[in-house]
Amino acid sequence: MAIEPSRRVQSIGGYAFAEVDKLVADLKARDVDVIDFGVGDPTIPTPALIREACKTALDARASAGYPSYIGQAEFRAAAADWIGRRFGVALDPEVQVTSTIGSKEAVFHFHEGFVDPGDVVIVPTPGYPPYARGTLFAEGESFFVPLTPDAGFLPDLDAIPADVRRRAKVMWINYPNSPSGTTAPAAFFERVIAFAREHDIIIASDEAYVDIYYGDEPPHSILEHATDGVVAFFSLSKRSAMTGWRVGFAAGDADIVGVLRKVKTNIDSGTPQFIQDAAIAALADETHVTEMRDDYHRKRDVICDALAGIGLPDCRPEATLYVWQRVPDGMTSADFAKALLAEDVAVVVTPGAWISNETADGLNPGEGYVRLALVPSLDRTREAAERLRNLSL
Repeated sequence: MAIEPSRRVQSIGGYAFAEVDKLVADLKARDVDVIDFGVGDPTIPTPALIREACKTALDARASAGYPSYIGQAEFRAAAADWIGRRFGVALDPEVQVTSTIGSKEAVFHFHEGFVDPGDVVIVPTPGYPPYARGTLFAEGESFFVPLTPDAGFLPDLDAIPADVRRRAKVMWINYPNSPSGTTAPAAFFERVIAFAREHDIIIASDEAYVDIYYGDEPPHSILEHATDGVVAFFSLSKRSAMTGWRVGFAAGDADIVGVLRKVKTNIDSGTPQFIQDAAIAALADETHVTEMRDDYHRKRDVICDALAGIGLPDCRPEATLYVWQRVPDGMTSADFAKALLAEDVAVVVTPGAWISNETADGLNPGEGYVRLALVPSLDRTREAAERLRNLSL
């Protein structure tokens, strides 16, 4: 029989980070020593206190059965407590917090609760692919808003057409921003909330990187400015080096959270309880977060100094574990990424055009940039800095 994928599946290309994995595999097959800054997957071990909490929980939860669809009460309380300590916002964990299987599944599935065929979702570009892919699978339309240096990598709300504002159901924002590393000022949050309320648009705020920053002032959450009409997505993947554990939470407007709970109840069976117990331990501890933040800071400075040393603009980020590096004049993002794959350099980065969508006027705002994820060790980052001296531009 002929196997015919759905139109939705046929319409999407490869997942950008899977393409990076293929490049790495090809180099390794030739016995090239690769230093991989391509995918944002921390290589450091999950902190011991989290692993120990999980070991204890494995026995305590030996007969746990299926986990709660919305997260066990203790985990939701821990998430609400963390939000209270971190942002000074009081939430009711009974109705304003739900657990998620990391951020990716929640971001993707979120659209199923709110988007009908023909509805518009306002999506920043470059940005996290599940914003647009989730919209596609919900049979909505993505309207891509470019994030450019001229606008400080903030969306230009005034440039969104009137018909898009009228049809939009959801708007995604992401600060600290991946991949630019930009943080958003309080005035931006106030403005985007006013914009959304004027046009009856739900604001979905992806705040996965809120604890990875390099200045003295921690980045803020949109929840500090409003919870009505707003939902924020948090993950322990980057904050606590728990990418493989698949645990996070969404918080905000009780009605929005309630719809997301209903969607997830019909799609998944929740994060295992022993992992939620480990996440409770992670949320209660800030020491490991400070240590990881300091490590990212050192790696950021090593690689940015090296890139500046070969004549590139200093693109040091304010936050996140990414460097959004401007490429040399006259080169595309793919050209520069390929140049870094020379065997005497063998540094893997992600071309910016791969993680950015064209806007309505044909602009790809990721073109001219590459993204480096600061996931190799400090020693390997120093080695990469040395190898960059071999680069011929």
